[in-house]
Amino acid sequence: MSRYWFRQKTFGYGATPNTWQGWTLTIVICLCLFGVVLLGPAIRDNMIRALWMVLGIAVTVGVFIFIAYRKTEGGWRLRSGGDD
Repeated sequence: MSRYWFRQKTFGYGATPNTWQGWTLTIVICLCLFGVVLLGPAIRDNMIRALWMVLGIAVTVGVFIFIAYRKTEGGWRLRSGGDD
């Protein structure tokens, strides 16, 4: 069993889920983002509450990027599809 949850992308920058743990993390983060947006206030209602919603989105995405970066085999870098 691999200890890495994500693998390098063939083209571009970043990673893609490779194991059930990676897919689970991706789905959980998407559900969290959906929940923050769905349950969060409309921007026109209260600016302070809207800023908390934006902060919640930023923290959720930041946590996902941190975990995905740490759990990617070979790290992240720009790739053009060839064997580097």
